[in-house]
Amino acid sequence: MPESQALDRHHTPTCLSDRIAYRVVKFMRFFADAFFSGRYGHRAVVLETVAAVPGMVGGALQHLRSLRRLENDHGWIHTLLEEAENERMHLLTFIEIAKPSKFERLLIVLAQGIFYNAFFILYLCSSRIAHRIVGYLEEEAVYSYTEYLNGVDSGKYENIPAPQIAIDYWNLASDAKLRDVILVVRDDEASHRNVNHDFANTLEELPK
Repeated sequence: MPESQALDRHHTPTCLSDRIAYRVVKFMRFFADAFFSGRYGHRAVVLETVAAVPGMVGGALQHLRSLRRLENDHGWIHTLLEEAENERMHLLTFIEIAKPSKFERLLIVLAQGIFYNAFFILYLCSSRIAHRIVGYLEEEAVYSYTEYLNGVDSGKYENIPAPQIAIDYWNLASDAKLRDVILVVRDDEASHRNVNHDFANTLEELPK
């Protein structure tokens, strides 16, 4: 898929639940913008902690569903758990870049605790809506990392050397910079966006 198409993809809400999911994500975006105010490294640390939750929750519940119904999961479990691991690596990378404060570490604990339980209940009630919300969250992540990239390119943020953990995980060049890290992370987020919107579309098409 061409990069421009991947970055620009947006699922236009087609039903009430889609519109609610979209508004919920926009509401979350408003508070993230207000709290972090352009501090994209610190923003990434907190938000990637939350972003690693849906894949783990979805993977676990799909695993139990497969066992309970004696059905093949068609690769969903592996995909979701891989997504959770990928988001965790985003977090570990940006911890090296941003060096979160004690307050931000406390915020991480609170945000993860609230989001995990809320998302777990939502997934039990409607996995389709849960995946749609994640799809919209990833749309916002792509947009945020594009803003971060523009800030690096303009000189607003220093293009520091990439952490070794990022070089090893994404097989980057030994002299890779922050810009290179943002590019691969943004590509990951675009992929997660596509997967979750596609999962939501698949669930929407299932017989009621």
